Amino acid sequence: MKTVALLASSLVVLCACAPTMSKVISSKAKGTAVTYPVSSDQAWKIARQVFRWDGTDTIEEHRDENMMLTTVSSSPGYYADYGSAKENVGAWVEEVGANSTKVTVVTKGMGALTEDSFHLRFNQAVGILESGRPLPVEAPRMPEPPPVKCSKDADCNTGSCIEGLCRR
Repeated sequence: MKTVALLASSLVVLCACAPTMSKVISSKAKGTAVTYPVSSDQAWKIARQVFRWDGTDTIEEHRDENMMLTTVSSSPGYYADYGSAKENVGAWVEEVGANSTKVTVVTKGMGALTEDSFHLRFNQAVGILESGRPLPVEAPRMPEPPPVKCSKDADCNTGSCIEGLCRR
């Protein structure tokens, strides 16, 4: 009986801490924003494709609000059995000029998709389109993140500080 009570209380705590879409929407100002040299229509298509490459669930497109929302289901495991290990994601696509669009991303939850990885993929997609190729259906290999500036080895999460950049 104690085991059942402990399991039930654990589930209540997990569900109470689970991120919701409303938290994603209210966190827009804290999201990671990057301006890209593409039209808002191109940015919208790229964002949708990046979500698909990263294995998201259904994508809710709210074009009138410049926003799309989706979730990324967790890999199979304990938390997935109880539906609490999903990551909620929002992207806002806002035109700032004829060929200049700000893309803001917010991720909340326990998934592998991060705001930085979204923008790495987005930038990769811009490069694909600039080369005259269409965006592939299958995700291309994930690009390496740009090196982080440093002044000493302790500044680097992995690798060493060489010539002012963290290197592996």
